[in-house]
Amino acid sequence: MQRTDFYFDLPEQLIAQYPLDSRTDSRLLYMKSNGQVEDRYFRDLPNLLLPGDLLVFNDTRVIPARLFGHKASGGKIEILIERVLDNQKVLAQLRASKAPKEGSYLYLEGNVKVIVLQRIDNFFELQFDDSRLVYDILQAIGHIPLPPYIKRADMAKDSARYQTVYAKHPGAIAAPTAGLHFDKTLLEQIEQKGVKKAFLTLHVGAGTFAPVRVNDIQQHTMHAEHLHVSASLCEQIKTTRSGGGRVIAVGTTSVRALETASVTGIIQPYDGETRLFITPGYRFRSVDGLVTNFHLPESTLLMLVCAFAGQEPVLAAYQHAVAQQYRFFSYGDAMFLIGKK
Repeated sequence: MQRTDFYFDLPEQLIAQYPLDSRTDSRLLYMKSNGQVEDRYFRDLPNLLLPGDLLVFNDTRVIPARLFGHKASGGKIEILIERVLDNQKVLAQLRASKAPKEGSYLYLEGNVKVIVLQRIDNFFELQFDDSRLVYDILQAIGHIPLPPYIKRADMAKDSARYQTVYAKHPGAIAAPTAGLHFDKTLLEQIEQKGVKKAFLTLHVGAGTFAPVRVNDIQQHTMHAEHLHVSASLCEQIKTTRSGGGRVIAVGTTSVRALETASVTGIIQPYDGETRLFITPGYRFRSVDGLVTNFHLPESTLLMLVCAFAGQEPVLAAYQHAVAQQYRFFSYGDAMFLIGKK
């Protein structure tokens, strides 16, 4: 398949730059297994769920991973942390007019110094010259790493709104955005409906925004992301399936985590990295439904959604969303899809 098979025309004004005041005020495009769509609001989701369903959430927590500073020469730098390696070291992308040399120092806000240890492909291994732990430093001087299509600086309210209400384990540099639409009241309503909740952890990396640059999508190399699927979650999924309930993943990150843990055909506990690239033709083993935001044209995330619910129906639903002025991407509206039969 070609990258261009997943193109759609998106007016720039539909790319949401700010979150709505209320999480559940987002619109929800409900796509049935036969491809038919209905225009709803996210607060309607409990009415679309069935007793015995299981919602699986990604409880990763976004860290303030963007840092600003300068080199010894005075040249400005921007650091985007990809992964925290230990209490002092990180793997990061670095934007500068000229790449810094190994052994050089970088000077950040708050009088924080960083030494460049080595370059690893497109990343730099950095070590903080500070007595504090990495996460403490980030909380003090870091900025919320808003996606590149949000054309503004981060604001105070982004610290809360670019975070799910159930975020628990720090490590992501991008939010699992499907979860941004849930508030505590909606979660309670879902539970009262007889729908169960479960959690896994996948730390979303900057690679989630990496464009597919090759025409033949099978030549694309996925970024690695760390995930954890527990034994208790595996049992919940088996119990749900045996009882006739549906397993509904909240977000593409939850899909990739569940399917990675199901690579043998049966879901099993998993702790490690995944590079799973889901494209049309993939056979899903653990997911029956999907709650997800609208994704970029020609992106790996859109390819996953097309694999799940059918390429033609999904792209038709996207055309409907554009025509109806849905809001797109991280702070935008959502879809609820049932897998194609």
